[in-house]
Amino acid sequence: MAQETLNSESPPAAPAQELSVVVEKPQVTEKEPQPSAPAPLPEPEVPEKPAVVAVEVEKPKVEEKEETKITQSVSFKEETNIAGELPEPQKKALDELKQLIQEALNNHEFTAKPEAEEKPVAEPEPKKEEEENKEEKKEEKEEETPAAAISEEPKIVTDAPAAVEVKEEDNTPPPPPPAEAPAAEVVVVETEVAEKAKAVDDDGAKTVEAIEESVVAVAAPPAEKEKEEPSAVVAPQSEETKEAQVPSPPPEEVSIWGIPLLADEKSDVILLKFLRARDFKVKDAFAMIKNTVSWRKEFGIETLLDEDLGNELEKVVFMQGFDKEGHPVCYNVYGEFQNKELYQNTFADEEKRSKFLRWRIQFLEKSIRKLDFNPTGINTMVQVNDLKNSPGPGKKELRQATNQALNLLQDNYPEFVAKQVFINVPWWYLAFNRMISPFLTQRTKSKFVFASPAKSTETLFKYIAPEQVPVQYGGLSREGEQEFSVADAVTEVTIKPAAKHSVEFPITENCNLVWELRVVGWEVNYGAEFVPTAEDGYTVIVSKTRKVSSADETVISDSFKTGEPGKVVLTIDNQTSKKKKFLYRSKTKPYSD
Repeated sequence: MAQETLNSESPPAAPAQELSVVVEKPQVTEKEPQPSAPAPLPEPEVPEKPAVVAVEVEKPKVEEKEETKITQSVSFKEETNIAGELPEPQKKALDELKQLIQEALNNHEFTAKPEAEEKPVAEPEPKKEEEENKEEKKEEKEEETPAAAISEEPKIVTDAPAAVEVKEEDNTPPPPPPAEAPAAEVVVVETEVAEKAKAVDDDGAKTVEAIEESVVAVAAPPAEKEKEEPSAVVAPQSEETKEAQVPSPPPEEVSIWGIPLLADEKSDVILLKFLRARDFKVKDAFAMIKNTVSWRKEFGIETLLDEDLGNELEKVVFMQGFDKEGHPVCYNVYGEFQNKELYQNTFADEEKRSKFLRWRIQFLEKSIRKLDFNPTGINTMVQVNDLKNSPGPGKKELRQATNQALNLLQDNYPEFVAKQVFINVPWWYLAFNRMISPFLTQRTKSKFVFASPAKSTETLFKYIAPEQVPVQYGGLSREGEQEFSVADAVTEVTIKPAAKHSVEFPITENCNLVWELRVVGWEVNYGAEFVPTAEDGYTVIVSKTRKVSSADETVISDSFKTGEPGKVVLTIDNQTSKKKKFLYRSKTKPYSD
């Protein structure tokens, strides 16, 4: 609560701070970094935010200061998930978030609170009123019978409260419902008096004074009961104490992505994701967690994992390989939607768009379950977005589906992207990015990498090793059984324009040499030959020199068996005016006739 008051009192310090608050509004675009989700970005809506842009231009200094603070902890290399290594403010924020979550778990706020709020409003109050009305009616009926028998009954009713006053003088705590005990006594007095009144009528001898004596005699026991009533008073209190002594239900258990919110170091990793997504504002992060837990129940995440949603989109989104830092890489290929049939089957109506959304969330959930949530593990991924031949922003159905997906991903999957690499980027997308760039935080923009079609493969190789890059993007990674796997490292060589490059593979007797190579963009001459070590040996042409174009083949795989020592020489002749990226790897196997 103290932190709430501090936060609520700090903004209205000065008019200048009010302007800075407006500048910070774009930073809420942690929820706006539309390129950060694995889906094509929606069409820019610049007219909606002209005022914010104007304020941002007027106060550049405030933004620069804030961005420098963010950049100090923006790099994934600098950020840590080990609680003991966090800066003090971040460590304090993590501890405060844990306290809020523990209180919520103790009070069952994640699950039971909504039901508890509805019942008291609808049921208990009317029931109490009905019971009280019934009791009043009963008392009125019981009072009517003695009143018909004797006119002095009002005196008896006034005597009953006197017993209550004696209780207060004894300093004994009154019972929880103070009206019930006197009412019970009055009933007793009334019934006894009524019986004696009947006796008077039958005998016809007793006077009114005799009746009063009988009334006094009947009213006397309540004074004696005063000594016994404390035990009666203790009874309801003992019931309350028993209820208080009943053990409260244990705290509820809530997990996200298979990790409990409060358990061990893995839980800290989850909580830090939400804190970073909300710039370490504890209450905002706590609200985000509660909303995420609620959404996951409504969406049915646990049952979604077992649903069969088909494999029509397996070429649109797929996981393949790891980057140089060990992050799994997810490829989003939007050019596949040029297929009109696939497009219609995916986005034609609301039902199909809903199925696409469920498929995308299912794919993401399964990918997240494979991450390592240990503080020193890999718990983020790299997104590669291929925009070649992707439908433009004019596709209304696609824009609706991606907007919906972006909102869900940004609200419920914080800080799962280590890098966003956009390849084969068209001109219109670069223009769009320039327009939305002022609205993105420095932290978000630092994750974005854009590459034109000519620079796409080169850009991928900066972050992903060639043996991990799929062949369709210039690498050597292929599906199915191959001679080489991602475990076999690739050597990269840059061949200058109008230059020739040779590679030698030494071999021994009874050896089988296997190699594969590719030149990004090809349009070069390739040849291979075996040169024996013996001076009187003969050179063997393994592969006749020929010109290879991009349309011929992507990867050349070859082998050579020999029973004598020597070397295999590969030659790449680049006769073009552009430099070429040459990739190759080899291995030897034992050979016997």
